[in-house]
Amino acid sequence: MSTAAALDDEQLRARFVELKPALAAQAARIEADRCLNCFDAPCTAACPTHIDVPGFIKRIASKNLRGSALRILDANILGASCARVCPVDVLCEGACVMNRQNRKPIQIALLQRHAMDFFWSSGETMPAAAPGAHKVRVACIGGGPASLACAAELCRRGARATVIDRRDLPGGLNTYGVAEYKLRASDSVREVEMIRRLGVEFRCGVEVDSADSLEALEAGFDFIFLGLGLGAMQRLNIPGEESEGVMNALELIAAYKTGHLRQLHGTVAVVGAGNTAIDAANAARRLGAETVYMVYRRSEAEMSAFDFEYEHAKQEGVQFLWHRKPVAIGRDEPGRLLLETVQVRETNGKLEVVPGTESAIACDLVVPAIGQSPLTQLLQDLRGVEIRDGKIVADRGTGRTGNPKYYAGGDCVNGGREVVDAVAGGKRAAMAILKTAEATHA
Repeated sequence: MSTAAALDDEQLRARFVELKPALAAQAARIEADRCLNCFDAPCTAACPTHIDVPGFIKRIASKNLRGSALRILDANILGASCARVCPVDVLCEGACVMNRQNRKPIQIALLQRHAMDFFWSSGETMPAAAPGAHKVRVACIGGGPASLACAAELCRRGARATVIDRRDLPGGLNTYGVAEYKLRASDSVREVEMIRRLGVEFRCGVEVDSADSLEALEAGFDFIFLGLGLGAMQRLNIPGEESEGVMNALELIAAYKTGHLRQLHGTVAVVGAGNTAIDAANAARRLGAETVYMVYRRSEAEMSAFDFEYEHAKQEGVQFLWHRKPVAIGRDEPGRLLLETVQVRETNGKLEVVPGTESAIACDLVVPAIGQSPLTQLLQDLRGVEIRDGKIVADRGTGRTGNPKYYAGGDCVNGGREVVDAVAGGKRAAMAILKTAEATHA
């Protein structure tokens, strides 16, 4: 991939320093004192897991960091990672009443992280019910935030939960797919270990990909929670896509987070303009690429990435090429990749090619980042579970599917939203499963 020397661990840490450093103790207390402790706090309502924001901030102000952390974890078992990756600008901090007064909103995410960092460093653990208090046994397929939240809530209330994941490490995109400068893989694994201590069993490196494997789980568990996430990255469907030197965005992020990719050079072209595309582009810059282009077939106003992510990418030195559509990937005589593109324009709501606008970008790596596909094959094997537009149809309040043995949450239901949404879905499903189990055995 590169002729330059690979970066060592210390150099990688320096390149991927966190975007938002932690607050010092005094700064955290000063910031906590700014909170108005609203009675009907809009910040709490804006959080999908409804963390008691005034409650945990008030405990920071009174130096009760353990109580603050437990308040957070009671609502959101992945409170530490959400403090780092949530788009708080459009959630809790965006809803802060300070905005109405033209004042800077309370730094809720950094205060949440402050409490959670104390929790980790002090060696605290979560209280849990005695294992087996509930006789129900639940298999959670997928090791991402939805399954982790579901399994944790079940075990906290005395049920038995097993998380089954095809990867070597659980955590899903938190471990493998979130940019290192937002959330380190080690921090994600640390959260997983806390959940393991609640009594959750983990089976990693196990693929559930057929009707037979589903039948085996149905025989061994009372309920099955589907926290499958989404499938592989969507393909560009252009000639040359299988060429060496083409790596999709999630592969790139996973490769450097797990230490398999330590250096890039030359020019990198990222195709797409979502948040994951920007994470990949920024990572390429930090790994050493001199030039990074983001190629998008639509306009700046139509990109799906958040505004603050876009601004961050520009600060990293990423260059944007608008209204460019890739049509093929070839090679020049020296052997470099050529991403061939044409200019497109929108006419009556449809994109059309502008004649005579063919051009090519000579690059060392092409990174497709145009979204993920649904897990169509496994979904077809789910008997009694309705699939609509590639997503599992589940009750919004309970996560229950058309098959009473199956519940679902996270990206496989909502099509791909935030980590905090997956946590909320997993927790709701756990509560519904327990309620159903209690009614059945009443």
